[in-house]
Amino acid sequence: MYRDVVKVAKSMYRLTMVMPSLRLAYLMGYISADVTKIIVDSMGFDGSDFQMRADNDLTGGVLLSALTTSSYLDLRRRGFDVSAVRYEDLVARPLDMCRVLLDFCHLPQLLAENAVRAFDVDSHRNSSITAGSVLGRFEEPELTPQRKQKLNELLKKFDKIPLIGEPGIIEGTLTCSSLQQ
Repeated sequence: MYRDVVKVAKSMYRLTMVMPSLRLAYLMGYISADVTKIIVDSMGFDGSDFQMRADNDLTGGVLLSALTTSSYLDLRRRGFDVSAVRYEDLVARPLDMCRVLLDFCHLPQLLAENAVRAFDVDSHRNSSITAGSVLGRFEEPELTPQRKQKLNELLKKFDKIPLIGEPGIIEGTLTCSSLQQ
């Protein structure tokens, strides 16, 4: 499952406000380009292409989103039968998208209504630091035209990753039209 890259970046930023180790990594990324490289290396990627200062609050989340999307696309290129689901589609049409997912997984469609009911439960309800009510208290960083330009330069380092401002649909995304096929 993936989400609009800017929404991911803003969520990641808010998460750094309640997770001290993640906040420290973000702050260190402001100071040194080496930190960004080390973090990317630690995720199993070659960080050499990403040795840059994370000079705004959205860089870390955009990079994380791009790396995970890139991994997904690499699996597809190597022939794995994987598909993606866009979070925004799942929220907009939960029953239809659950049917698509169940169909893709060769599971009975009658489970779709139960799956949709699960959306009514806060998955972070027992977590004091990641509950929506806690994270919602933090202001999101602004996406200025300058930040957008710089973040798009970062995204251009990846193959087939949509830029900010373009339709954010990646290859192999399951859609409601997948049911008719």
